[in-house]
Amino acid sequence: MRRYPEWDVTVGVVAGSDGLAVIDTRATAGQGRSLRDDVRRLSSSPIRWVVNTHQHFDHTFGNIAFDDAEIWAHENAAMGLDAHARWVREQRRENLANGEEAPPITTDVLQDVLDTRLRPADRTFSSVAVLDLGDRGAELVYCGRGHTDGDLVVRVPDVDVVFAGDLVEQSGRPSYGPDCFPLEWPAALEMVLGVVTDGGTVLPGHGSPVDREFVQRQHGDVAVVANTIGQLASSGVPLAAALDEGDWPWERAHLEHAVRRGYEHAAGPSDQLRIIS
Repeated sequence: MRRYPEWDVTVGVVAGSDGLAVIDTRATAGQGRSLRDDVRRLSSSPIRWVVNTHQHFDHTFGNIAFDDAEIWAHENAAMGLDAHARWVREQRRENLANGEEAPPITTDVLQDVLDTRLRPADRTFSSVAVLDLGDRGAELVYCGRGHTDGDLVVRVPDVDVVFAGDLVEQSGRPSYGPDCFPLEWPAALEMVLGVVTDGGTVLPGHGSPVDREFVQRQHGDVAVVANTIGQLASSGVPLAAALDEGDWPWERAHLEHAVRRGYEHAAGPSDQLRIIS
């Protein structure tokens, strides 16, 4: 595995006798090419497979650099890639227009996001799939909706490693975006815990490797968020007041999307969310 500074994304490579599987491809065509070159320095074996842990740009836009690989994703991630790409490119245009630049996210990086052509998945699945790498298998498991509706994990049983994508984050809090499912995220993490052993290693979508205990703690935090949203919505607390009323594990500004999306999914009040500082 390796962490890259742009968006602190963590990617991985699984080696088998029949070739290599790359787990996520970074955020632009240029970053994908750099990743490809790094992998080739690591091994001369062919890169035959790419797995996208979900549809977000920082994990998929580098797909275009892997022409000879078969790209795998969950069916929801494949269907959601175009819509996410349109949204993220609009955000990056605003960044450029406003002169928002902070190393390592330079204007060149932002422009590369805009210029990168999409390479969609070649193969999709709904529940479980197995990549036969020759002398080992890599299990792709859909754990349900959480960070997005297309999150998968990759389990490599013989080395007791799980690539968890952004269902687990080590370098920051779990990321609740405009396409998250906060009420279902705890159940997705329960599925992740079901494939992680006590001595296993979990590679998050962002950050350094963690263990099962770390995932359990993060499950507890996302469960607090989900339960708090559910209690507030069922008690008739207006959406505009929810952030102020809740007892949250993180600062309220981080949870704007979580509360709004949670209220939508709970069919609760639908008035406009307001961050209360």
